[in-house]
Amino acid sequence: MPRQKSKVESALRSKGFEQTESDHHYFVYITTDGKKTTVKTKTSHTPKMKDIPDNLLSQMAKQCQLSKNDFLRLLDCPLTREEYEKICVIRINSKGSFVKCLIDVFIGWSYRTSV
Repeated sequence: MPRQKSKVESALRSKGFEQTESDHHYFVYITTDGKKTTVKTKTSHTPKMKDIPDNLLSQMAKQCQLSKNDFLRLLDCPLTREEYEKICVIRINSKGSFVKCLIDVFIGWSYRTSV
């Protein structure tokens, strides 16, 4: 089901994605520890595009390393920022791109849970 573009962008910002402007609205994920990651997605500047269709939501979910269902949960708020980072850490072994961007988060959680 399509989602309103302004609400998607607002939800991404509220979940730790930093917005930058270029040929599109780019959203780069910043960890709770303030580290920039390689996880990013984008939306169009096109004013006529008020809603993001399902096929683009699926692409955005993939760019954010989530299933479409989890991505929609991230947008709708049941999936918190902390839970999002945990999902990313779980996928470190299967997705090499996460090793660079979230290894510090993983080490931080290991330290916090062992203390």
